[in-house]
Amino acid sequence: MRAIRLLFVVLLALFLIALALANREIVTLSAFPANFGQFLGGQWTVNLPLFLVIFVAFAGGMLAGLVWEWLREAHIRREARAHRDRAARLESEVGQLRQDHAAPQDEVLAILERPKTTPAPTPIPSPEPAPGTTLPASR
Repeated sequence: MRAIRLLFVVLLALFLIALALANREIVTLSAFPANFGQFLGGQWTVNLPLFLVIFVAFAGGMLAGLVWEWLREAHIRREARAHRDRAARLESEVGQLRQDHAAPQDEVLAILERPKTTPAPTPIPSPEPAPGTTLPASR
């Protein structure tokens, strides 16, 4: 990917250098139509190489497009920020609720949530064995 990006930058630089060399003529750039600048007073023209006019116009268009898109997407960024803040607030609230309700507050819930243990068998207090617990006598 890095090699493709480098190749693109080199080709773009070569194209821009060729464009600049091909358009070295000096042109007069006027801010207003003919003779309109006389009403405002002052010099409203400038002499520049044509490639500089092309590059400045391109850069100005890119800057205008960047500002336009930034302003157009402002409501999307504002909405995303509101959603992010709401999600953070809700996560904080869930964490607080988990801490507050970590142990059951109700006695019935405490009994139900207690781990189940099997009780140990209780011995029969009589000296003779319980019926059905002995083997039949051999013959």
